[in-house]
Amino acid sequence: MAHATKEGTFGYLKKFGTYSKDFYRFNGELFFPSLGIGTYKAEPYKEENYIINYGEAIKTALRNGIHFIDTAINYRYQMSEREIGEALSEMFARGEIQREEVIIASKAGFIPLDFPFPQNPYGWIQETLIKGNLAIKGEIVIDQHCMTPAYLRWSCEQSLKNLGVETIDIFFLHNPETQLGYVNRDLFYSRIEAAFELFETLRSEGKIVAYGIASWNGFLYEEEHTEYISLGKVMEIARRIGGEDHGFKYLQSPFNMAKPHAYGYANQRCEDGIYYPLMHACARFGLSYLASSPLLQKNLFKRPFSAKIGKLMHTSEFTDVASALQFARSAGAITAIFGAVTPAHVIDNTILAYVPNASSESMERLMRESYAV
Repeated sequence: MAHATKEGTFGYLKKFGTYSKDFYRFNGELFFPSLGIGTYKAEPYKEENYIINYGEAIKTALRNGIHFIDTAINYRYQMSEREIGEALSEMFARGEIQREEVIIASKAGFIPLDFPFPQNPYGWIQETLIKGNLAIKGEIVIDQHCMTPAYLRWSCEQSLKNLGVETIDIFFLHNPETQLGYVNRDLFYSRIEAAFELFETLRSEGKIVAYGIASWNGFLYEEEHTEYISLGKVMEIARRIGGEDHGFKYLQSPFNMAKPHAYGYANQRCEDGIYYPLMHACARFGLSYLASSPLLQKNLFKRPFSAKIGKLMHTSEFTDVASALQFARSAGAITAIFGAVTPAHVIDNTILAYVPNASSESMERLMRESYAV
């Protein structure tokens, strides 16, 4: 098969019978690990980020029970995707893993440029997007973001080349709220609709299996905020475009100890007229929620955690990193995505595969006592 399958992902998890029984989760279509590996690196223009390679970390993850890989075309000017592709190609060739066992997610929306960083990035945009008939100037927001169907198709097909696969399992529209404040809401939702129409076409062509939105704050803000996105309106668009069999199946946003709003802040109105936290609204709409940035790009560790956190998370004997990952994966996300460049960090994080999730009572207590949400 050219994509992840229920049978393939189930066969994969059976290789890891010593792991905790709740390390893997099933959403009705695929079996996900409760921890996934991501390939985002902040400030990609720094010289140190040109020379790192995620390949060994990806291979280590796949050899140790983590078969969900999250990336985006713009991460490190397309290099993260290409390094994933190299790692997968090597493992496929050796028979270490099969394509149907691996869940691959990528994203489109931000303009990726290319590696190495072009001397004239604006010239790259002009040549690739404008002259390539992918967008006109007014459809490109702050020289960073574009959601035209032509551009999103180009992104998808470029990602397929970078990754060396025929099909992407989950294709995310990347931080669409970037455009809010620059375009009005009616135009914004019409651009979402055009994107979803394209995604349904890509599904019919076998280039993607399902799609979603990966957002930073858009679904977490208060309803009156300039960058707020209504999940209810997005669901209406998905149903209008794709019917009840639409491919809008996933939503990704940050969830961590400093940013727990997806679990505790009721800001998304559902069909019953009641407002729910994002994670709960996703469940009501039949979406799988993925937790990004569980370590808040390491900003959670400016001071040691209190002993109470380790006790509630059942991670007292481990590091604060383990406690943070345990928190992120225990609230209801199908997976929590951590970034790791070195194989050693992947191994450190997979210790949680042997540890049951924190209980709902522990999560409620930690949220109630430590965070005002």
